[in-house]
Amino acid sequence: QVQLVESGGGLVQPGGSLRLSCAVLRRSIASSAAIGWYRQAPGKQRELVAALTYGSSGNYADSVKGRFTISGDSANNTVYLQMNSLKPEDTAVYYCNARFRGINYWGKGTQVIVSS
Repeated sequence: QVQLVESGGGLVQPGGSLRLSCAVLRRSIASSAAIGWYRQAPGKQRELVAALTYGSSGNYADSVKGRFTISGDSANNTVYLQMNSLKPEDTAVYYCNARFRGINYWGKGTQVIVSS
């Protein structure tokens, strides 16, 4: 069974940075059809933040373009989300998602709070 384990969330002041990690267990990230990050703020629907698909350098939500960067490390089988210039509206639970052979897998999420 594929497992996704997120880490790196926390409390940060506006303008600060965080790097989220998603360790993928039991399947190589290179074999995924798509892998990325979603977030869900209280009272809101889960939304796509950034994703890597085969042959792309990354797709981003308009709200995070220029501030967030998604990257994959095949050696460590981990996907990262570098978040810079964080805003209070980035506060949410961030989830890692990966699709292998037509099946979507989700991590349990990591909380990000942007507040002074």
